[in-house]
Amino acid sequence: MSSSPNRVYAARLVGLPVFDPQGDQVAKVRDLVVLIRSEASQPRVLGLVAEVFGRRKIFVPMTRVTNIDAGQVHTTGLLNMRRFEQRATETLVIGQVLDREVRLKETGVTGTIYDVGMEQARNREWVLSRVAVQEPGRGFRRRGQTHVAEWDQVEGLARAEETQPATQLVAQLNEMRPADAAGMLRDLPRERRLAVVTSMGDERLADVLEELPDEYQVELLGVLDPERAADILEEMSADDAADLIAELPADTATNLLALMQPEDAEDVRRLMEYDETTAGGMMTPEPVILPPDATVAEALAHVRRQEIPTSLAAQVYVCRPPMETPTGRLLGLVHIQRLLREPPSELVAGLLDKETTYLRDDATIQEVAAHVAYYNLTAAPVVDDEGRLLGVVTVDDLLDHMLPENWRDERRSTLGPKGPVRR
Repeated sequence: MSSSPNRVYAARLVGLPVFDPQGDQVAKVRDLVVLIRSEASQPRVLGLVAEVFGRRKIFVPMTRVTNIDAGQVHTTGLLNMRRFEQRATETLVIGQVLDREVRLKETGVTGTIYDVGMEQARNREWVLSRVAVQEPGRGFRRRGQTHVAEWDQVEGLARAEETQPATQLVAQLNEMRPADAAGMLRDLPRERRLAVVTSMGDERLADVLEELPDEYQVELLGVLDPERAADILEEMSADDAADLIAELPADTATNLLALMQPEDAEDVRRLMEYDETTAGGMMTPEPVILPPDATVAEALAHVRRQEIPTSLAAQVYVCRPPMETPTGRLLGLVHIQRLLREPPSELVAGLLDKETTYLRDDATIQEVAAHVAYYNLTAAPVVDDEGRLLGVVTVDDLLDHMLPENWRDERRSTLGPKGPVRR
């Protein structure tokens, strides 16, 4: 390799773009694959786990990496696009080495690994050469002292991670978008994946669970105690929570609904009454709802809230009281573009879109798709026989139900042939 730095730290590589010889970005770094034979010899770095467009994980051998410089990785461009499949003899640095409890031989200090350094040996192969260790915090100190040691000066590196904590890995996942974090979580060994889930915060875990296939959702929810599982379900959007609860055994579902806050559980129960292939089964019951006397300024303040998804922030719904679904009669909707063009003191009741019609709760997926396409909507209101707003079907809700059930499974990605990597 040319012009490579003497040492590169693994945690800083995660998320870096991977470029081909023409200067086009082809992937992002997600992990390092190493071969750990013993604590005495430096592990050989076999390559990178990189994510190509479509969230497929591929293997990039270090022999294909031509340069690692500030903020990017360069390759020969000759990459195998088959899905990465970890072998039994291989170890993932980010997924399996970080957070491992170790001991420094010279001082006897114990701590956890928060990073590792790799460098090129004389034979031009990359090896793990240094280990960054953090001691446990003491007293009022938030973080313990840190140490950087040579690989052969650390004990515990070759130990299995059955009881390994997940602090550093969780910190890495928290920096990613939920969909990317979900992809990395899926690729971890099962025991490591379960350890990570128990260490994640409720709100973050809820966001990641929403991006996982059903079988992973059920598996991960099952390792939590019922009270925490109920808290996670409350943090999820009601439609995603309803879909997940529907996959659980009946007694487990009943128990979790009983542990949830009554108002959250009621939203979920109401959605579970609908066929999942109808507008009622797909809808989100928490759009931005305003009374007729609300002003443009108030409407914009609502859609600015960070927790409001983009698809729901695109329009507000003006209803008679009550202001929670099922509401009073839906008077109309106002698009955010219109709100941005009007004076802040203007009443939303005077800005209603009078051309868009509404969906019935029994509308099929095809009917919903045609409706959204015809009116160029990011979200479509759903009403009952009395014209009360029940919820809205967003574009992402619609796509989740229109795409194949296993669309998140990277094994079925159309970006390359199926099967594990052969290196």
